[in-house]
Amino acid sequence: MKTILEKNGANIRYKPVGQFEETRFEKIHNVIFSNSNQASIKVAEEIAALIRKKQEANKNCVLGLATGSSPIRVYEELVRMHKEDGLSFHNVITFNLDEYLPMEKDNRQSYWYFMHEHLFNHVDINPKNIHVPDGTVSSDKVIDYCISYDDKIKKNGGLDFQLLGIGRTGHVGFNEPGSHYNSGTRVITLDHITLVDAAPAFLGIDNVPRKAITMGIATVMSAKRIVLLGWGENKANILKKTIEGEISPQVPATYLQNHKNCTFVLDTGAGSQLTRNKTPWLVDESLEWTESLTSKAIVWLCDETNKSILSLTDKDYNDNGMSGLLTTEDSYDLNIKMFNKLQHTITGWPGGKPNADDSSRPERAEPARKRVIIFSPHPDDDVISMGGTFDRLIEQGHDVHVVYQTSGNIAVSDTDALRYAEISKRIGPTDEAQKIIDCIKDKSDSSFDSLEVRKLKGNIRRGESYAAVRYLGLEDSHVHFLDLPFYETGTIKKNNLSQKDIEIVKSIITEIKPHQIYAAGDLADPHGTHKVCLDAIFESLDRLKAESYMDDCWVWLYRGAWHEWDVDEIEMAVPMSPSQVLKKRYAIFCHQSQKDGVMFQGDDSREFWMRAEERNKNTAERYRALGLSHYAAMEAFVRYKF
Repeated sequence: MKTILEKNGANIRYKPVGQFEETRFEKIHNVIFSNSNQASIKVAEEIAALIRKKQEANKNCVLGLATGSSPIRVYEELVRMHKEDGLSFHNVITFNLDEYLPMEKDNRQSYWYFMHEHLFNHVDINPKNIHVPDGTVSSDKVIDYCISYDDKIKKNGGLDFQLLGIGRTGHVGFNEPGSHYNSGTRVITLDHITLVDAAPAFLGIDNVPRKAITMGIATVMSAKRIVLLGWGENKANILKKTIEGEISPQVPATYLQNHKNCTFVLDTGAGSQLTRNKTPWLVDESLEWTESLTSKAIVWLCDETNKSILSLTDKDYNDNGMSGLLTTEDSYDLNIKMFNKLQHTITGWPGGKPNADDSSRPERAEPARKRVIIFSPHPDDDVISMGGTFDRLIEQGHDVHVVYQTSGNIAVSDTDALRYAEISKRIGPTDEAQKIIDCIKDKSDSSFDSLEVRKLKGNIRRGESYAAVRYLGLEDSHVHFLDLPFYETGTIKKNNLSQKDIEIVKSIITEIKPHQIYAAGDLADPHGTHKVCLDAIFESLDRLKAESYMDDCWVWLYRGAWHEWDVDEIEMAVPMSPSQVLKKRYAIFCHQSQKDGVMFQGDDSREFWMRAEERNKNTAERYRALGLSHYAAMEAFVRYKF
């Protein structure tokens, strides 16, 4: 008999079971929430309940803790419980999973610093009960140190609860591919993908330490209870491998399949590739065939059979777990409906075609000239993500405004900033230019940019933005820079969305009174800025929805350099000719500071213009493979109904 967590309405509760199997594909119990905030609160509630239970028994509570972006909201909720609900940490002993090597405690990239910033400095834990691997231990002492770390855990009664995240290599802690099931705490060399993922926090991959101290697989597996957090679409593929795949040292997280009390807590993006979500008809033949699920299934079936929509047969449906679709309609009718649905998403008139029948078009014909806001989280997302549509809207005479939500200053390298500062000094020597030069040259690896340097970097991004939109034919008066406060910390870590941020976004919407809003719906942004910017827009729209002009405002979501909408999700597809593809490329080229080794590369080493062109080409190719018209490239959008 083992114990699992199950979702029960809005709650999570323990439920003993004999043998757990969510579906025949899944080998680890998992709970999926609509968003990571809700999920994090539930996990924090479980930890708090365990702490209080131990207090009632006059025992210590030994927690294994993780770092990274995934557990931050859990720690925030624990801090809130301490301050508002009286949760005490006086009996809590903590052991962190890992630490970079070498790494000083006071370096803002250290996990010691992270844990104190997010949790320890805000609760009543005894400092003597805090254990974070020492990133300064010398090479001749590190083996003994690692052994002693495991011994301390055992002497304290073992881990009552272990909180985990998961890396894209499938690592837990820093147990990279190849880690042995019996491994204890040790030094490990980090995988290249792990280094790439850590690069933004270190302002470049060259600054990321190559080694780390990590709890081993055996140490993690010794915990009485394990909860692994997974947020966002960029974790979906590795989570599918972990939950549904075979146990393998090449995906170390799969070892958790053998733990008797382990739950993966996911949001919808992270769980999107699980079979029961991606292809639920393979799991449940009695499911309800909604319109959206039908569309998803038919596109999938075309991929599986390598056929166009109109070529699918009854046998194709029956042979691939989709016989339930044929109970009310035959394949011919299903195919025609899906073909027409996709055909009607294609338009060369993203602002609507004037004086035309718009009943089968994605956008309204009237008003013929629309006021349009293109929100861009960073100063280049507009041209990277929808440069062709941007160009088309201007050419077709719409009143287009581009709104850059953040300055993007942290994405400008010190090398670029120094070059601009030195050029400025040569043109007109000033004390301010020299101060900026000195600040950059004197900057250490762990120090923050000064305000003057941040302003220069922001102005570099502004200049590039003006160059790009002027190339597309937009007037300077239609370019707006919001410099939202949540972003202006000078570090990768941003502040939470504030009322001031929302009021700024609300104000620009109120000023322009748009008929169309375009916004970045790409929530796989590795440093979270897109999500905060989108939340600011959504909250502003919610507060403005009673205004009369909002009755005629439509919102279209685009995706950025990381992912594209699935074909079955697309509600507007804007074709681009070869010449427009080139025009978009040249507009992206105007963002010179983001070319040639950009600081926030993500998991793709290519430049943004290359990614964008391939993504747009692939979208067009998918439409062609489904039997529709063939274009050089397509930009895709989904409508958000507020």
